[in-house]
Amino acid sequence: VQLQASGGGLVQPGGSLGLSCAASGNFFSFNAMGWYRQAPGKQRMLVAHMFSDGRTDLADSVEGRFTISRDNAKNTVYLQMNSLQPEDTAVYYCNVVELGGAKYGMEYWGKGTLVTVSS
Repeated sequence: VQLQASGGGLVQPGGSLGLSCAASGNFFSFNAMGWYRQAPGKQRMLVAHMFSDGRTDLADSVEGRFTISRDNAKNTVYLQMNSLQPEDTAVYYCNVVELGGAKYGMEYWGKGTLVTVSS
């Protein structure tokens, strides 16, 4: 399984950015697709993920500002980030977790994409 992320970049505080991540290859139909981020000097943390049945989990710090969505037919997950703040600056990583089948719990990671929020 390969994950190809796009989006990211530099944005001013209060601005918006969108990320997308397309997964290719074979993985179990019941899964979670989402995003983690890692700020300098900090541990990688979950930003948001969306299960293939539509349920979502978002970190408290992004609730109300970020929206996650996915297109199951395209195996693509999206993250719309609004009202960005400097503390959102981080490398964002796409993630897929298989939640069924022989590879239950297997995780796949994309290469990170940098989001910088600065004036």
